[in-house]
Amino acid sequence: MTSVTVGPSPAELAVVARQLGRVPRGVIAIAHHCPCGLPDVVETSPRLPDGAPFPTLYYLTCPRACAAMSRLEAAGLMREMTARLAADSVLRERYLAAHHDYLARRAQAAACAGVAPLRAGTQSAGGMPGRVKCLHALAAHELAAPGANPLGAEAVRAAGQWWEAGQCVKADG
Repeated sequence: MTSVTVGPSPAELAVVARQLGRVPRGVIAIAHHCPCGLPDVVETSPRLPDGAPFPTLYYLTCPRACAAMSRLEAAGLMREMTARLAADSVLRERYLAAHHDYLARRAQAAACAGVAPLRAGTQSAGGMPGRVKCLHALAAHELAAPGANPLGAEAVRAAGQWWEAGQCVKADG
């Protein structure tokens, strides 16, 4: 496992701010770039600048990708995936591995950022390991760490090519 260690550029942070409609907090890296060239996933410090815990290591920022995940959630994909987890031991094992991967990456990010790790037992993201609660978080994990999250990979595939319409925000403001 490798972690992204190059910090975001001021231009990338400006794009993320436009995508989110607010100043991003605690961003330590751009974890993935959309095929359109803009950031679409940020890696966030496990502790925000004020020291508050922030368990969401990978955060989906592209509004089009977020909208695609929201449509999938509204269509019932999370319920379907959770039911499959209950019935499929192989999928359950792979999803548990994704949970452990997320926790390990978050601990590594805390160490690299020089902040205290989150306490043991803090949730990972997206409902892992027992259910599916947020496709945005699972997709962000998969985009940041390809092959790490089987249900995140399914969500990314099901979302389609959100970038086909071009960049979601202007790259230069």
